[in-house]
Amino acid sequence: MPREPSADEDGGAVDTLRITRSVRRADLKAVGEVRRALRELMRHRCRTDAAEVAELLITELVTNALVHTDRGAEVHASLAATRLRVEVRDYAARRPRPYVPTADDGTHGRGLVLVQALADDWGVDATAPGSGKVVWFELDGRRDAPYDGGPA
Repeated sequence: MPREPSADEDGGAVDTLRITRSVRRADLKAVGEVRRALRELMRHRCRTDAAEVAELLITELVTNALVHTDRGAEVHASLAATRLRVEVRDYAARRPRPYVPTADDGTHGRGLVLVQALADDWGVDATAPGSGKVVWFELDGRRDAPYDGGPA
């Protein structure tokens, strides 16, 4: 796992842990591998409940990128001290929007609603014209902070 120095709240040096994965088009089996890599990244620094939320959210974003676009995705996660940032880049220009699914939508349509509800921060950034977008989220995984279920 690549590391780079960063600082904690007291100014002390803390390594930034990173993972990067390329996921091929329609390779839904890769979603589990990305989830396991994220779990390992967070294992020693973050609360168990924060890691579980992060796994759920990365699953939603990667699955959305694979199901709703015709190309693969690039997944980047970085953990500086206990702040996690996950970015999923796909190659479709269409911006996703959270919506509340109807009862007959089955299990579809809840991904971004979950991200919106559970992440401390999230968003969608356009990349260069014609090269897609990045959907990202951030979580605070401090062991001493109770999980509050996302933003107020």
